[in-house]
Order: sequence, then C-alpha cells, then structure tokens
Amino acid sequence: MSDLIDDPAPGENAHEYTVSEISGAVKRVIEGEFGRVRVRGEVGRVFAARSGHLYFDIKDERNVLASVSWKGQVARLTVKPEEGMEVVATGRLTTFGSQSKYQLNVEDIRPAGVGALMAMLEKRKKALAAEGLFDEARKRPLPYLPEVIGVVTSPSGAVIRDILHRLRERFPRKVLIWPVAVQGERCAPEVARAIEGFNRLSAGGAVPRPDLIIVARGGGSIEDLWGFNEEAVARAAAASEIPLISAVGHETDTTLIDFVSDRRAPTPTAAAELAVPVRLDLLAWADGQEARLRQAATRALGQRRQRLTDLGRALPRPEALVGQARQRLDYLGDRLPRALETARERKRARLAAAAALLRPGVLRQALDRRGRDVAGLAGRLSPAAGRLRREKARGLAGVGGRLRGAVLERDVRRHGEALAGSVARLSAAGTGQVAAWRRRLDGLERLRQGLGYRQTLERGFAVVRGDDAVVTEKAAAERAAALEIEFADGRLKVRGGAPRRQGKAGDPPEQGSLF
Repeated sequence: MSDLIDDPAPGENAHEYTVSEISGAVKRVIEGEFGRVRVRGEVGRVFAARSGHLYFDIKDERNVLASVSWKGQVARLTVKPEEGMEVVATGRLTTFGSQSKYQLNVEDIRPAGVGALMAMLEKRKKALAAEGLFDEARKRPLPYLPEVIGVVTSPSGAVIRDILHRLRERFPRKVLIWPVAVQGERCAPEVARAIEGFNRLSAGGAVPRPDLIIVARGGGSIEDLWGFNEEAVARAAAASEIPLISAVGHETDTTLIDFVSDRRAPTPTAAAELAVPVRLDLLAWADGQEARLRQAATRALGQRRQRLTDLGRALPRPEALVGQARQRLDYLGDRLPRALETARERKRARLAAAAALLRPGVLRQALDRRGRDVAGLAGRLSPAAGRLRREKARGLAGVGGRLRGAVLERDVRRHGEALAGSVARLSAAGTGQVAAWRRRLDGLERLRQGLGYRQTLERGFAVVRGDDAVVTEKAAAERAAALEIEFADGRLKVRGGAPRRQGKAGDPPEQGSLF
C-alpha cells in the first residue's frame, strides 16, 4: 500500500491565496503596525498632478519612501515640500496594491529644524531676486502725507494699538484695518488676499482706497514668522500698486516680504513714523519759513527803497525837465492868434475865389452850353435811328432777295420784327435820355435863379449902383454923381441928389434930394 499512496511533498498542503488576498493582508499588517508615523528625511522628486494631488519622495542615504498628499490635505499644508528640503512628515503608512508598493499618506509636513527653514528661505530669495523683484528701481516712493493708511495685521494684538497711538501722536490720519492671521497655515493666504483687496478698491468709492499699506506683526520665532516668507505673500507685495511698508518682527527679524516691499521698518511703531511726519514739526517748519519769508520781503523792500532813493538823487529837478517845454508852449501860445487870423484870411480868399466861379453869368453860360449839346444830340438821334433802320432794312431786303422758301421768309420776318423792336427801344431810350438831360437842365436853371440876386429883390431888397458899380457903402453913395436903384419891378434913377421917375422930359421932380 505504501507504494500506491505517495507521501505529499513538503508545502503541497499550504493554503492558496489570491493576489488581492495577499495585497489586503499586507495592507492590514502595514497599516496596523504603522498607524500614524512621523518620518524625517530629505524631499526628493516632487510632482503636482492635475487633479490637485501632490506626489513626492522622502529619502535618506540608502532608501526612498514614496509619499502622497491628497487634494484636501494639500490645501491644509503649512509648508509645501520642495526638492532638497529637510522635513518631518506626519501621516499614515499604507499600500498601493495596483503597483505592489507601499507609500506614506502625508497629512502635515514641517521643515526639520531652523537650518532647513533657512535653506528653503535662501532658495526662495535667490529665485525671486533672479526675477528682479528685489530691484531698487521698481520700488515706489512713499507719499509724504497719505490721506488714508491701510494696515494688514491682527486686530487683537498690541501691534495695531501701537500703530494707531503713534499715528495719533504724529499726524492723525484715516486708518483702514484688514484683519488677518499673523501666523499659522492661514497667515500667508490671508495676508496676500488683504494686499490684493486694498489694491482692488477704487478711488472715490464707498470704502476709500488707501494711499499707503503697512503689513505689520510683532516679533517671534522663524516658525511664527514663516507665513511672511511664503512666495504668495512676496509676489502680492511686489505686485501692489500702492506703496507698501513691511514691519514684521523686531529689528533683527528678516522675512521675505521685507525684500520686496517699498520700505522696511524695523518695528510696527517705526512703520507709523515712516508713514506720516510730525505735525508739530511741520507747523514749526511752516512758521519758520513764514518768518524767513517776511524777513526776506522786508529786506528786499528796504534794498529797493534805498536803490530808488539813490536813483532819485541822480535825476534832474522837475523844473529843469519841464522848463524848455513850458517855454515852447508859451511861444506857440503867442503865435496861435496870428496863425488863426492868417488861416481865416486864407480860407476867406479861397471861398471868394470859389464864389466867383458860381456867378449867374457863368452858370447861365454852362446851362446854355449843356442845352445846345442836348438839342444837338436830340436832333441827331432821330436821323441816326432812321438811317440805321433803313440800312438794316436794305440789308434784310438784300438777304431776303437771295433767300427763297417759306422758312427763310419767316426768319426774315422774325428778324425784321426784332429789328423794329430794337429800333423802338433805342428811340425810347434816346427820348428818355433827352428827357433826363432836360430835367437836369431845368434843375440847374432853378439853381441859377435861386442863387441870383433877383430872388432877393422879390423879398424887399434893392441894388444901388453908381458910376457903373454896385454901391455897398454910404461914403461911396455920397461921392456918386448919379445913382440907380434896382427893385424887383424895375429901376429908378436918382440925379442931383433927388430921385426921379423915368418919364417925359421936362417933368419937375416930385421930391427934394435924398441926401
């Protein structure tokens, strides 16, 4: 029987496991043995997936531990792992059966000591400096006297009280406080959002836009101040369009925001002193400037007054300046009456010469000449018009004799009618011109009669002539042997000093002598 039944080989009766059973058993053992662990090592390869998960390695001199932080865990990490960083990672050890490997699910990660933090800080500083964020050329000057100051800090700490107290002492200004966490995992994102929020405010809005921003925090360890070393805070400060003062920690503390801010203050109180001048100092300076201006104005007026006095001594006396002009005025004043008399006589002579040209005889001759011209033109107009009409008629007759046909005869007739109309218009125009000249001649005749002395005789005046000349003076009338007096209706001769009517010879005089 022993030959019929073979003894089983060692291990042939062992239980057969499936791959999933083995993977699950290993998972239970590892997770049960290492429920929550803290692992120290250097961060190796870092990979951020599109889903938001973060994959990285933690290694030492001989081994590598694959690590992962899920999307929700990444958001809660206070420090993001960077290659080469010495860290202490806290999490749970688990397995990934699909690839037959184990890995650490990291829930929290912190730098392994101050040295690691400083190394990471130096690495960030070099990267940001290479981008030019620390250049002095890009930093803006602070406003001399800002109207509104925005403060990014904790509302419950002593920092904000120190800043407000210092501002109130130096120069009271409007202050807007943006409350933030100044340490911990919420510090960096809240500070970055506060800086960006102040910059998004519009000028003249319901909430005024600050003219200056102060980011302040009290002193602490490097771990406490680490939120101000985050890259997000540094980039938000560098992108701020509003000038920014960093006042994080004490004078010996240095954070990354200090390098990108427009001005660094050693303490929050010093930031308030940088933000505004001392009001009393400004008033004293203004009073001093006013006193200096008053002294300068007084001194300048005195110098100009002395200069004016010196120039006044060099000027001649007023009597010397106006003496010659006064003498010339007296001389011209003496000559003025004689000059006026001379001018009057000259104007009178010119008037007499012009009046001589307007004598009735001259006007009568001009009127006669114009009348003869008009009569000659009137006498020539009718023969000229008849002659022109006959010439045109002969021309038309010759043209009509050469032309035949009803159309040509009609054209001849039309031209004849047009010619007759032109002759009629020409005759009417000539008659109108003659009538106009006659009216003008009549007007000149009336003017001549109006300027003549006979119109004056009709108003009751008389003309006395003696020795063939007009007598205008009494003495000349007394010397005349005989006088002739002309009235409007006739002339009366006076002989032997007594007037006589012109009548028959030998009639005795009616009256005695007029003289």
